[in-house]
Amino acid sequence: METLKVIKIGGNIIDDEAALDAFLSEFSKIKSPKLLVHGGGKLATQLSKQMNVEVKMVDGRRVTDQDTLDIITMVYAGKINKQIVAKLQSKQCNALGFTGADGNSIVSDKRPVKTIDYGFVGDVKHVNPAVLNLLLENGITPVFCAITHDEKGQLLNTNADTIASELAIGLASFYQTELYYCFEKNGVLQDINDDNSVIEHINTTAYEKLVEDGIISDGMLPKLNNCFHAIQKNVKKVCIGKPEMLFDASSKFTTITAD
Repeated sequence: METLKVIKIGGNIIDDEAALDAFLSEFSKIKSPKLLVHGGGKLATQLSKQMNVEVKMVDGRRVTDQDTLDIITMVYAGKINKQIVAKLQSKQCNALGFTGADGNSIVSDKRPVKTIDYGFVGDVKHVNPAVLNLLLENGITPVFCAITHDEKGQLLNTNADTIASELAIGLASFYQTELYYCFEKNGVLQDINDDNSVIEHINTTAYEKLVEDGIISDGMLPKLNNCFHAIQKNVKKVCIGKPEMLFDASSKFTTITAD
C-alpha cells in the first residue's frame, strides 16, 4: 500500500512569507502522494479589527458569529488558500484548494451549546475520501483550509488539527497514512522552557504517564489527543515538530505510535 503524507501547517508559517515560501518549495518536492492542511494565521484577526468586528476568544478558541464566519471564509478559503495553491503551481506542484464543502469532503455538526456558545463552529462527523483519492491518484495535491460544512448549506469554522487528523483517518483505507503536525517547537518537550528537551518517541503507555506527571498539559493536550485518536483509527504514525522534520534527516522531532 502506498504512503500518503498528510501535513498540517500553522499560523507561524503562514504569517511569515519567507518561511511559507521555503516550506512550500520543500513540500512540492515530496514524491509520494501528499495532502496539505493549513490554519488561518493572524490575518483573520487583523481583518476583523479593520472591519470593527469584535474578536471573541474562549480558552484560545475563536467564537464564530456570522460576521466572523464571513471574514474567516474570505481569509481562509479565499486569500490564504488560493495564495498557497498559486505558490505550489509556481513550483510545479499541481494543487487544488478545498473547504470541507468542496466535493462534500468533510461533513461536520455545529458544536452544541453547553456552557459556551461557540457559534458556527463545526465538529467533524465524517470524511468522504473517494474524491480526494481520485485526485491523489492523478497527481493532484489537495490543500485544505479550516472550514467544513453541515450538508444543509452552512459553512463551519473547524479546528485545523482535527481536520488533518480526520483526513488521515479517512484516507487510511486507500493508503498507509502518516500525519505530520508542523509548528514552532522542535516537538513535544520534556521541559517547556528547553527547546532541545524533545521526547522523541511517545506510545500510549508513555502518553498516559506524561499526562499524569503534568509534562503534557494545556494547549498540547488537544493536539496529542488528536494524534492518539488518529493512531487508534489506523493512521500509521504521527509526527510533531518543526517543518524541517519532513526534509532534514538530522532534525529532532516527536514520533507517536500505538506501541
